Amino acid sequence: MITAVDHVQLAAPPGSEERLRAYYAGVLGMTEIPKPAALAARGGCWFQAGAVQLHLGIEADFQPARKAHPGLRVTGIGAYGARLRAHGAEVRWDEHLPGHRRFHSRDPVGNRLEFLELLDEPA
Repeated sequence: MITAVDHVQLAAPPGSEERLRAYYAGVLGMTEIPKPAALAARGGCWFQAGAVQLHLGIEADFQPARKAHPGLRVTGIGAYGARLRAHGAEVRWDEHLPGHRRFHSRDPVGNRLEFLELLDEPA
């Protein structure tokens, strides 16, 4: 029986680790976590925020997915979107998911990311 998502892996091109670190740790505020020694030689990097883990693995013929993406829950989504914009990231708001505020953006290598916050229930 599935009980939780352990992590989401995204692909990235060779040599992009420093840009990924600057974005995922510096802009998104995640913490880089060490890869196990047996996997570290493959390149890439792993990040965590709370129970959420994103693994970025190196793919020689990398092409960012056009539609596939992780959905990341955040708090203070307006300020979070402003933070991404201040760092040069595109922020595209989408009001089509009832009960949520959300936007889409892309990491430095083109991976699509969705950021969403649950709206308070009406009184």
